Amino acid sequence: MIEVNKTNFKEEVLKAKGLVMVDFWSPSCGPCKELMPDVHQLAEKYAGQAKFCSLDTTGNKRLAISQKVLGLPTIAFYKDGSKVAELTTEITIDEVEAKLNELK
Repeated sequence: MIEVNKTNFKEEVLKAKGLVMVDFWSPSCGPCKELMPDVHQLAEKYAGQAKFCSLDTTGNKRLAISQKVLGLPTIAFYKDGSKVAELTTEITIDEVEAKLNELK
């Protein structure tokens, strides 16, 4: 998982070729922390098939808002720099994996 923030988001996500999954989370978000270990396992399982990034919205609120992230947790999928899908709030890891397989 690549930690992204307002400094490197454009380079790592918006300028990336292929599929990028971004986990928008916050330390104060219980469901985010519950989902995180499973998201990290997906990153290992699909390494080389997609790029996996994590963004702590605490210090990056404007960036999250600019990406239209209004609730947490949010998993966003980007393809060649454009957002192509988003899962938000009550997410299961099975839904995340299914969307990943659909898009890759």
